[in-house]
Amino acid sequence: MADAIGVAKRTFIDWEKDRTSPTAVQLSALSALGVDVLYVVTGFHNTSVSALRPELTRRKSTLLDNYDHLSESDKAALERTAFALAEQGSVSKKGKRA
Repeated sequence: MADAIGVAKRTFIDWEKDRTSPTAVQLSALSALGVDVLYVVTGFHNTSVSALRPELTRRKSTLLDNYDHLSESDKAALERTAFALAEQGSVSKKGKRA
């Protein structure tokens, strides 16, 4: 991994032994390789939706993050609303095709 981000193996070992720390540029390179940079810096794993589902657009990821912070009753209400809107959109599209 040291070679992949352009640092000496000794530098990488020093990071692992907590003797030195990577720079922001080096952390960015690690992130590009799929390393959980939040864990490297804080010791806590990144469990955000965007980290778990990188194929999601920022808009969809934000929507799911917001959903995760709702109460159970609000989640149920949002699900009912989304279902109704999707059904309405489906009916509208079918009507236009006819």
